[in-house]
Amino acid sequence: MSDLGRPTWSQAEQRAAQGDAAYMRELGEQLADRHAEAVRQVQECERQLAHVVRVLALTPSRDSLGHLLQLLDEKRPSTGHRPLLPLVASLLAEHHQVTDLAASVFDRRGLDHLDELYVCLFHELVLRGVETDTFPALRSSPRVRPPWHPLSWLPAHRRDVESGADFPSRSINGSFYGVPSQLPVEGRVDPPTPRTSERSALRDRATTDVQESIVAAVKAGEWGDHGAWVFMLDEAIAPERVPALLPTLPMPCVDGLAPTDRFEIAVRPLDEIWRLLFATASMGGMFDSGVHGAYGRLWAWRSIAGLSGAPAGASAEEVEHRARQSTWFHFEADTDWFHGDIDSDYGIAALSPDRRRIAVLAATDTD
Repeated sequence: MSDLGRPTWSQAEQRAAQGDAAYMRELGEQLADRHAEAVRQVQECERQLAHVVRVLALTPSRDSLGHLLQLLDEKRPSTGHRPLLPLVASLLAEHHQVTDLAASVFDRRGLDHLDELYVCLFHELVLRGVETDTFPALRSSPRVRPPWHPLSWLPAHRRDVESGADFPSRSINGSFYGVPSQLPVEGRVDPPTPRTSERSALRDRATTDVQESIVAAVKAGEWGDHGAWVFMLDEAIAPERVPALLPTLPMPCVDGLAPTDRFEIAVRPLDEIWRLLFATASMGGMFDSGVHGAYGRLWAWRSIAGLSGAPAGASAEEVEHRARQSTWFHFEADTDWFHGDIDSDYGIAALSPDRRRIAVLAATDTD
């Protein structure tokens, strides 16, 4: 039992054959203890490594950038269940001058393992309003928009609907952020109460692919629960009829809603809906840091595509065109599905341009 550094299969089988079950149990206990200690040490090393990377990323100087890039390229560290490079890209975009990033990151040669950093950093800068065309290294480098990368689907320039994107405020010792999910006062179109108790005969027609598209932003942010539904109408309806129709639809998020229970709804512009979805994905839920700006941008547009009914394979420009022609709603309800916590529940509904399709996303960050 003294040499647990190299226990062998043959040792274990021999002692088992001799009927020494006590030895086997003790061996297992000691190995379990060693494994637990090794896991603890790995986790502690990951925390310390993550802090060192964070300090380097948040120190605004070309010298820090150079050493950070060397560390990332040579050691390719991993610090948790989320990929590290999208986070680093977000931190760099928040705390460094674009001129330094262009010179030290995009113009730097010999970094063979940082393609993900280049791509994510490019989109982080786009979202922050950087005119990338003014920097040759960002404009011409094939590394920032390789055709094989999923982020290459995104526009190379910030769209007007993206100009209100929310970003976390981060320092070496902490972060501050929040998802703007509260229902606004402006644009309210609450249906009068008591509402009808009659349920709609419409049925959910969402395919698996469409559902996955609609909930893309919420899944990326790892919120507590979510649902997606699509209803095809027999005839076109005016947007004014949607607030009364939504509480009657066969959706778990409004199950049990009585005629006088709270159901509040507002018409929202596309940019506010995009902003909400972007924050959901990029900053994540209560116990998660999200996928950060670059991928948050992608998953927000993916959800917009599903909600607006854009065809599979549509370009970003086609998705935006269809989304601008849709009518968007933001709602809340007092049901068991929604928990009513601030910044933790919301519903989105989209009426298609032909007014014969209603798509709904419901999200809650409480289990």
